[in-house]
Amino acid sequence: MKNSPDAELVHNLRLGQHQALTVLYDRYAGLVYSIAHQILQNDRDAEDLTQDIFLTFWQNNSFNPDRGSVSSFLGLLTRSRAIDKIRKRTTANSFLSRWQKTITEESTAPSPLERATTAEIKTSIHQAMQALPELQRRILNLNYYQGLSHNQIAESLNLTPGVVKSRLRQALVQLKTQLAGVDRLEID
Repeated sequence: MKNSPDAELVHNLRLGQHQALTVLYDRYAGLVYSIAHQILQNDRDAEDLTQDIFLTFWQNNSFNPDRGSVSSFLGLLTRSRAIDKIRKRTTANSFLSRWQKTITEESTAPSPLERATTAEIKTSIHQAMQALPELQRRILNLNYYQGLSHNQIAESLNLTPGVVKSRLRQALVQLKTQLAGVDRLEID
C-alpha cells in the first residue's frame, strides 16, 4: 500500500481501510507540520494542528481528487486552520486584555463617578467569573493569568488538550455574553 497513488489511498480510506491514512500521514505529515510551524511559530501548536488536519481529512471526506492533489489540499487546509488559530488566539487575548485593563488600570486621581463605575465593572467581571463552572474558571486563570499553554494546563489538571481548548472557548463565550452589557470605563 505504501507505493499506491494518492487517489487510490483516498479511495481505500473512504472504504474504511485505516492503513491508508497511515500511509498518507507518513507521506504528508512533514509538509503539514512545516506549514503549521511556519505560521504558528510554536512546536506544540504545530503538532496539534498536524494531528487535527489528518483527523479532519479522515473524518470529513471533503477531498475531491478532481480539484487538485492531496498535498495541495492538505497544504491549503493547514494554512487556513493555522491562520484561524492565530485569529482566535488574538481575539481571545484582546478580549481578556481589555477586561483586565479595565480592572487593573487606575488613574492618578479618579473622580467619585469613575471610582463608582470602576467598582461596578469590577463587580460585574467578578460575578461573571464566579458564574463560570469551576473547571472553566481554573483553565481560564491558568491560561490567561498564569500564562500556561493548553498542554501544560492539560498535564496539571489531568485532562486532554482538546478538553482544555474546548472549556477555554466555552468560558470566553460565556464571559463575552455575560459582560456584553457592561460599559467599559476608559481611564487615560
